Amino acid sequence: MFARGLEGWHLIVIAVVILVIWGGPKLPGVAKNLGESMRVFRKEMRTMSDEKAADKKAKTGDDTAADKSADDKSTESADADKN
Repeated sequence: MFARGLEGWHLIVIAVVILVIWGGPKLPGVAKNLGESMRVFRKEMRTMSDEKAADKKAKTGDDTAADKSADDKSTESADADKN
């Protein structure tokens, strides 16, 4: 009958009270570790997006270089045909 009267927000309040009473001195350390973890995660995400952009740019650059070299070869063969 007691569990029937408890709702989700009751359990959250009880958990917060227990955390504050027994975990008070540890909360600053937990917050610091969470902040550092978020900072590392953001840095890695930024690095991954930079690498992805560089790969995309390199791939586009390689296609352009291949097209340019093909154009140079066709120009050379046309010049050779003229002679």
